[in-house]
Amino acid sequence: MTPRQTNTLRAGFILIILLSTVSSENDRDWDFCGTWRHGRGPLSLNINLSIGCSNILVSANESSLSISGQITAHCTRSDVLPLNQYGLDSEEDSHFCLYWEPLLDQMKLQVGGQNLTLCWPTSLPDSCCNDLSYGPNFPYTSYGIANGNVKNDVITDKTLEAYKFIGSSDSCKTFCPNTSQESTQNNMYKETGGNVPCAISSKVEMNEDFRGYNITSPVMKGEPPESATSVHLPPVLKLAAKNNRKVVCTFFKNNSLFQEGYKNVRILTDVVGITVENEVIKDLPEPIRIGFHHDVIPKTHSRKCVSWDTRKDPMKVNWLVDGCVTQRRGEKHTECLCNHMTYFTVLVQLEPRPVRHLLALTSITSLGCAVSVISCVALIVFLCRKSRRSKEQSIPIHLGLAVSLAFLNLLFFFTGVLANVGGECVCVWVGAVLHYALLSSFVWMGIEVFNTFWMVYMVFSPSVKPYVYNLVGYVVPAVPVIILAAVGGIYGMREVVPSNDVSNPYRMCWMTNTHKALLAHYITNMMILAILVSSGIVMLFLVYREIRTRDEWKQNRVAFLSIWGLSCLFGTTWGLTFLDFGPLSDFVLFLSCILNSFQGFFLMLRFYMLDWIRKQAGGAGLGSTSTGSTRQHMLQAQEKN
Repeated sequence: MTPRQTNTLRAGFILIILLSTVSSENDRDWDFCGTWRHGRGPLSLNINLSIGCSNILVSANESSLSISGQITAHCTRSDVLPLNQYGLDSEEDSHFCLYWEPLLDQMKLQVGGQNLTLCWPTSLPDSCCNDLSYGPNFPYTSYGIANGNVKNDVITDKTLEAYKFIGSSDSCKTFCPNTSQESTQNNMYKETGGNVPCAISSKVEMNEDFRGYNITSPVMKGEPPESATSVHLPPVLKLAAKNNRKVVCTFFKNNSLFQEGYKNVRILTDVVGITVENEVIKDLPEPIRIGFHHDVIPKTHSRKCVSWDTRKDPMKVNWLVDGCVTQRRGEKHTECLCNHMTYFTVLVQLEPRPVRHLLALTSITSLGCAVSVISCVALIVFLCRKSRRSKEQSIPIHLGLAVSLAFLNLLFFFTGVLANVGGECVCVWVGAVLHYALLSSFVWMGIEVFNTFWMVYMVFSPSVKPYVYNLVGYVVPAVPVIILAAVGGIYGMREVVPSNDVSNPYRMCWMTNTHKALLAHYITNMMILAILVSSGIVMLFLVYREIRTRDEWKQNRVAFLSIWGLSCLFGTTWGLTFLDFGPLSDFVLFLSCILNSFQGFFLMLRFYMLDWIRKQAGGAGLGSTSTGSTRQHMLQAQEKN
């Protein structure tokens, strides 16, 4: 054989080896895409998957897309899902892609811009159903699948009823030779190369003498041992798992499924799944501890421990902070304390959205609360003395507002101290009481609006008894707080993250950062505030229109103080909360912080200044320290007529 022929044969062998390597890599995982041509009626997804390695059939008709067959190692599923809940538009044809990863026994469907998980990822199976080859042809049809392709290789551009693919079974360890499903503590393994998602699983048997267990993920060769992810299973886990004593801990790396649907955050490459077969473990008295080691996270980016929630929609990836506490152990180490079992990881904010100027805002708020408490106490003394020599029926209402504001500002001033000293247990109670104080203040401001309307427009009607106002102002706000406290998980420690250092948040006792707490905030706080502000603005206009012709109102300082004082009484300054957006958000935020934290001081100033003006005028017709004088002026006007 000549040297030239030898070189040619050698090149041919090299080419064959390269092609076979690519084919082997391509045959491991599989994806099938196409265009679903359907009708305009309701659409559904039919799923019928069972264990085995025979075939997978993807079919479609006018109203449904079906995925069925024997292809999985652990996953079994039989469902019919309406696709309108995912916003699938039935007016147009729908592009879809079906992805299969045999190493994780994971299948997902992308249709109508939505990512749906049909089979959740698991640990490395013993057998992988891979090398899916195109099977027999199906007849053409009007409604079905068009432009079917496997990994962008078009099979046909015609519309077929179905596509069938035949699978073959291989050992999964062929693709992940350095992984083991036994105990992985202090193990090391070589990286398999590429993006082969080899999940490592460790099984722990909880015997009678189980006193807790530590599991450490294997580390890639060349990496330090301290980069491993660690899991501590507490002893109480044995008592919680009543029917099964085997705990399975699975470590995932570089799985794109966990990142889907999240654009502004990044999921760390390490995800840990902790499960007990056929058991739902939650509300553990001692948490599971999971230590994640990662790259340095900048101070301007927040991080938090999250768990995968499948209750809302088991087809979608949904990360929640519920049930997990984040403990930052350094720039490269985060520990998660979680009281339940599912998938866990650390979620990093890519575009930081913490509060800007937090130090300045907290300083202004603390100063304003302190000044308001002192001012409200002075105002309470002033009103008590005034009630002895005056029969104004508005004084008890002003007194109720002053008391509620004093209590609110006093509690808010100490909420940061109580959060750092007392912790979560204290914050549950303090958060509930603070919420009550806020609602009570809002209700008393609403009573001020109602009382002003009654004084101006219901002149000859009998006044409402003071005890009715006290009942509404002090008892009614307690009702929603008691209900929310009974629901649980609403009140607790809240962390407000500053923009300059997210690792040093400001802690306060308030509503927790959960979905149900946010819903409670909008229903109880924002809705009441919207009603209060809108009614207060309307009442300001009506009062101004009704008594603008009075002689004393023609004096500019009296008119200004009266309008400003009524604004504080009616709580209209809280309306700035709804304007915190756009280029003026910082200005509005500071203005709202100043006006609302100093509200007690402004109220005191209003009453004292109007009383001083009355004395300067000799008390002639200018005793408008409250809306009660309005009633007197209206009665006098009626008597003259």
